[in-house]
Amino acid sequence: MGRTLGRSAPAEGAVPLIVLSLLIQVGLIVHVIKTGRNSLWIWAIALLPAAGPIAYVVMEILPGLFGGRTARRARAGVQKFIDPDRNLRRASAEVEISGNVDARRRLAEELFNRGQYDAAIGVYSAGLKGIFEHDPTLLLGLARALYAKKDHAAARAMLERLTQQNPDFNSADARLLYARSLEADGALEAAEHEYAAIAPGYPGAEARFRQGMLLKRRGKPDEARRVFTELLESAELGPAHYRKAQGEWLDRARSEMPRS
Repeated sequence: MGRTLGRSAPAEGAVPLIVLSLLIQVGLIVHVIKTGRNSLWIWAIALLPAAGPIAYVVMEILPGLFGGRTARRARAGVQKFIDPDRNLRRASAEVEISGNVDARRRLAEELFNRGQYDAAIGVYSAGLKGIFEHDPTLLLGLARALYAKKDHAAARAMLERLTQQNPDFNSADARLLYARSLEADGALEAAEHEYAAIAPGYPGAEARFRQGMLLKRRGKPDEARRVFTELLESAELGPAHYRKAQGEWLDRARSEMPRS
């Protein structure tokens, strides 16, 4: 007999998997209905046999079972994958509705994280009006965006304005960014003094690492080695979570030490 034309039947081993997939979809759809969750999940589960069920489990079921930071991170990751512009739309809407400092900061940070520095600069600048003309949060965000755009002189000027208008505003990140702006703008001696002043009290390893790198750049290898050594030795005496959180800077400091 001749070969039957048309679509071939599923392989014998694939049938149980298909049935299992359908059962999972049906079970999750029933869960959506019984728990009163958004009915859009029904369409996602039915029309996206793989991604839909996984997204539903991660975003709706796991947080309830386990809670905690890990579940929240997983949920945020899936949410960002499904709708990457959600936070941007929400932040834009908040600015349109309220226009307050926090809303502008959230929108500008979202743009900054996307690498849209000009747009972030525009949002920050638009908020510096009236009673918020010298708002330290907006000024610091604007300085960060200017620095990221490599407009180091403007970033430095913005940070100086922040300090002059807000003498009680104490930000380790602002001081570190000022030192980096000085260094990037070629004011190496001033940058060295800034790093030396802020590094001992900075809550992390970045400031001391950058201090050591600048000393090395300025032809002071012995001083640089001392800074790297002190950084690594103090990290060993600290808690494990500190070493994990500062792993990038500690690894970079180790790479700068001479090989034994």
